[in-house]
Order: sequence, then C-alpha cells, then structure tokens
Amino acid sequence: MLKDLLAHNRNWAAEREAEDPDYFKRLSQLQKPEYLWIGCSDSRVPANVITGLEPGEVFVHRNVANLIHRGDLNLLSVLEFAVESLGVQHIIVCGHHGCGGVRAAMDGDRHGIIDHWLQPIRDVAEHNIHSLEHLADQTERLDSLCELSIAAQVESLARTPIIQSAWRRGNRLKIHGWVYSLNDGLLHDLGCGRSSIHREKHRRFGTHQLKSHSHQHHSAH
Repeated sequence: MLKDLLAHNRNWAAEREAEDPDYFKRLSQLQKPEYLWIGCSDSRVPANVITGLEPGEVFVHRNVANLIHRGDLNLLSVLEFAVESLGVQHIIVCGHHGCGGVRAAMDGDRHGIIDHWLQPIRDVAEHNIHSLEHLADQTERLDSLCELSIAAQVESLARTPIIQSAWRRGNRLKIHGWVYSLNDGLLHDLGCGRSSIHREKHRRFGTHQLKSHSHQHHSAH
C-alpha cells in the first residue's frame, strides 16, 4: 500500500515536470500564498483540492472540528507566520457538514482527551440552545451547530492579539467563515467574516459607551 503512494508520487512529479519543466524549481524558490486555511482534519476536506488551488497558493492548518483554541501554540505559530511573514490577506475558517467532531461533542459519550478539545462546540450549543432545539431533525441540528461553531471560531480568531495587532498597523486582512458540503462538494460563505472595518466599528462603539458611562457618572455627582 505504501509503495503505491510512492509510485503515485513519482507519476505525479513526472506529469508536472512534463507539463512545466520549471515547475518544481519555481515552487522551491518562493512561498507567497494569499490565503491561510484553518480547516478540519477530516480526510474528505483537503483545502487545495476543493478550492482548485495549486501547491504554494494556500497555507494550511487543520485540526479536529476546525477550532480556535487561543492557547493552542500550534495554531498561533501558524497564524503568526502566515500574517507576519507570508503576508496572507485572507484567512478562511472552514468547517463541513457531517463533521464527526461536532457529532462527538454532542452525543453524550466519553471519547477521551478529545472531549476537552471539543468543549467550545458544546459551549456554542448551550449559547444557541433555543434556536437548535426547534430543529427536529438530528442531522439538520448538527449541521446548524457546525455553522454556528464556524462563526464562533471566526469571532475568536478575530480577537487574538496577532490579528488585533495586524489590524492596528493597518493590515487589511480579512477573516471568512465557510462551510463545505460533503453531499455536493460545494463551499458556502456563511457571511460571518471579520475585518479591520469591524474592529474600527467595535472600537468606536466601545469609546462611545465609555464616554456615555463617564458622563452619567459625573452627572450623578
């Protein structure tokens, strides 16, 4: 079986070189992707394949259920390198319907250490219990939770010091939340993206609230 993989690799490399003799030379000299992909480890959701991107065009980080744990040094290292060194302009957090991680988070069974990793999904479910409990179909409910979790991860990512610092310096990078359907192979933008524009609006709102509170405090005296 492993020999088959090596044979496939040799065939692939030969085909690439036949199509473009300078392909590997060019690839080895520069890595300048525009995208950072934060996706699920599921083997059915390979970033390059489903987006039609070539090697070198997308920087990839994957974990179970595409979660943003702010203490995850692996993720933070990838994020910092992508933003500070590679200069990516788009970060895509992509989950997928039929996610085993989402299902495992909600089935009530004990799975081991992964249960700790999946806790953010249960947190999202608790925060959205009223909207989820109205969905009678279990598959529909889990897929909806998957999408809600993606939105939550986008928000969490946007609040990391790495992203906040980049936005303060004028970096215009954007974060997107996408979901992939295993049933038809299509990607969908969930419309939950974040950018420096959102940060500026949030900052102004916070400043307004602070001034309002201060004015009320002084008025009371």
